[in-house]
Amino acid sequence: MLDARFLTRNGMTARQLAAELLNQQPDSRLPRIRDYAERLGVGNGTVQAALQLLESTGAVQTEARGHLGTYLRAVDRAGLWKLAGLGTMLAAMPLPYSRRYEGLATGLREAFEHAEIPFALTFMRGAQARLDALLAGKVDLIVVSRLAFEEFGADCPIAQLADLGARTFVGAHGVLLRAGASLDDPGLAVAVDTSSADQQRLTRLVFAGRPVRYVETSYMQLGELFRRGEVDATVWNLDEVHQHIDEDFTTIPFDEVTSTGLADRNSSAVLAVRAGDSPALDAVRDRLSAELVTRTQQAVLTGDRLPSY
Repeated sequence: MLDARFLTRNGMTARQLAAELLNQQPDSRLPRIRDYAERLGVGNGTVQAALQLLESTGAVQTEARGHLGTYLRAVDRAGLWKLAGLGTMLAAMPLPYSRRYEGLATGLREAFEHAEIPFALTFMRGAQARLDALLAGKVDLIVVSRLAFEEFGADCPIAQLADLGARTFVGAHGVLLRAGASLDDPGLAVAVDTSSADQQRLTRLVFAGRPVRYVETSYMQLGELFRRGEVDATVWNLDEVHQHIDEDFTTIPFDEVTSTGLADRNSSAVLAVRAGDSPALDAVRDRLSAELVTRTQQAVLTGDRLPSY
């Protein structure tokens, strides 16, 4: 429960000031009181009272250094985040059905904990579903491929928080062909997952101009459709394919049928947020370590660390 002192006029200013201070580094000089006052639209005295209130909670410690100004000696970022009323940052990512996704989830949790930002994960199948949740304000952050981010970003108010680099979203995609089938066979039944912007785009790109028949499906149904002989081919994430398909099939590396650049963009994980700067997002940008995310993910992939998310 929020301290009653933060429901007063000074307290409301203190909450705004807490958001401002999220990006302030220890042992750095604070802006002048009148600068904060102008920014927050209050008087100098209100800012001074608000700063004293934050100090009384232990969220910050300041030190006056005469003509040098006031410096931030110490900061409790988790405390500031809570006082600013920002709540837990909720991120949506794909279902953790592969070790790569488990590693990514583990890395995200590790990096947010290290940044002292309250964090929770939810899992949603399909980049479009995650985008819809972000734009509706149901989540604060989504994980999509670079390819999907570029496609969505052309029409939607989203911004990049971080690009984690190649092979962080998927290891690789490949073309799957039923044993005995060929890309040149007329009338191939090709599975396409319309909930996945990446899989749909890549599949239609590979089979463009070929006389094929598309069969709408999801990765959960793919193995059964191959077993029944209802599909002959598709494009799929090779990290997971053996978990869902027991039948004999041929795999063609994706970069043999399309550009390597496109394959790389599809393999990179992007952390996307709603467009528009805010103190909260600035704090996340400044403090979240993409290197820690990828290092932790790699440790999970090599078996040096157990998934924990």
